[in-house]
Amino acid sequence: MLDQTLEALVHGQNFATLTTLTPQGVPQSSVMWIDCDHEHLLINTEVARAKFRNISHNPVVTVLVWDRDNPYRYVEVRGIVHDTITGDLANEHLEQLARKYTGGAFAGTIESSRVILKIKPTRTRAVD
Repeated sequence: MLDQTLEALVHGQNFATLTTLTPQGVPQSSVMWIDCDHEHLLINTEVARAKFRNISHNPVVTVLVWDRDNPYRYVEVRGIVHDTITGDLANEHLEQLARKYTGGAFAGTIESSRVILKIKPTRTRAVD
């Protein structure tokens, strides 16, 4: 079960930073749209992106979700990408995220297949 503060932040229109490690061990961070079920953080990306290649080598990640109205209120999650979802479910998830964050359909360009990263938290720290 996810931390209540984390779930509240994720369900709002708050952004997250996903940090992965390159095969050389160098951190790489990306600002992302974020979602969750009751056990996992969910991040939607493309299989051709560096972040996906990074988690293929090392599934350990850090996600920082901050309150857009008060950036000093945030939750840091350390975790492991333990599953991925592709196909129609990943495409539908992207559309759900686009409606949440923009109020409309996804307007970006998709260069490869979409994939949902299912992140199981191993450590959560809330700062309020």
